[in-house]
Amino acid sequence: MARKLLIFGNGLGMALNPVHFSLTNALRDVWDRPLFLTDEQKRLISLCVCSDGPPSTEEEMDQLHSVVTSCRTLADIDNDDLHWLTAEGRSFPEETARYIHKVATYLHNSAEQLPEGFANPLIAFLNATRSHVATLNYDRLLYDTMLDNKVLRGYDGALIDGVLDNGFTPENLERKYGKRFGYYLHLHGSPLFYNRGRSILKFTRAVISCEPDECSRHIVLTHVKHKKSVIAASPILSAYWEYLHFALNESEEVILVGYSGLDIHLNQLIKLQARTQRIRVVEWNGSGHDLAYWQRQLGRVDEVVGLPNILSFTDWN
Repeated sequence: MARKLLIFGNGLGMALNPVHFSLTNALRDVWDRPLFLTDEQKRLISLCVCSDGPPSTEEEMDQLHSVVTSCRTLADIDNDDLHWLTAEGRSFPEETARYIHKVATYLHNSAEQLPEGFANPLIAFLNATRSHVATLNYDRLLYDTMLDNKVLRGYDGALIDGVLDNGFTPENLERKYGKRFGYYLHLHGSPLFYNRGRSILKFTRAVISCEPDECSRHIVLTHVKHKKSVIAASPILSAYWEYLHFALNESEEVILVGYSGLDIHLNQLIKLQARTQRIRVVEWNGSGHDLAYWQRQLGRVDEVVGLPNILSFTDWN
């Protein structure tokens, strides 16, 4: 059976718990946690986004990203005798990165699970076809399902994400020993990824929480126009996007599930490379999108499947 490329957005989480999986809610919940950000740090972030509180939109995340980038640039040209920035300015990028990391961790840490009626047909399809999976979110819904059902199991699973016991290297994604596995690509990263020296490792699911100060450098939680630069700065994310090209070329169909259509980087890739593949979009029927919208975003779409709840979708074949 031919492979497909399945791309999942935040719609899975929103279909289960729209309160928890709302980015706006996550930004505020982490902001309000005691003993995390000082009042001064909160005020500095608020000034960046021209708000009295945390950032709440991608446009405000854009402003915050620009300030952080400027601080890093100025810090890089400091010397021992002269500093462009105060101590607070020099620490601002790291404190902001901690905040973004904890927002992603908040979205990741949920007790919600995919219903069996959705998960079981998907698992059977992936085991049968070794089709590729790409995710654009930070929740653990798909990841838990893949691990618990041994779809992800190192070189022995139907899929692989390249993070083995010795950490991540692009070579871990290469098919060897006659393996036919597909790829599980965390396109926007994960709060599970962390650095130890030059190695990129992955926390176990039981370890990660909003309490530790560990800060992932491999999270693309920013305005869409900055995502390419964040990806380019991360070896693991760069490798995932490189393999996404390969996965797309190897697949006979692309199925996008719970995706908003707003990731310009992804849209451009599909427009440029999906010349012969069938493209199918599965979305909530209350989104207000129509076929013309998706054709503007992706260039060509063969079918839009609108459902009251996308978790009722089972037609992977």
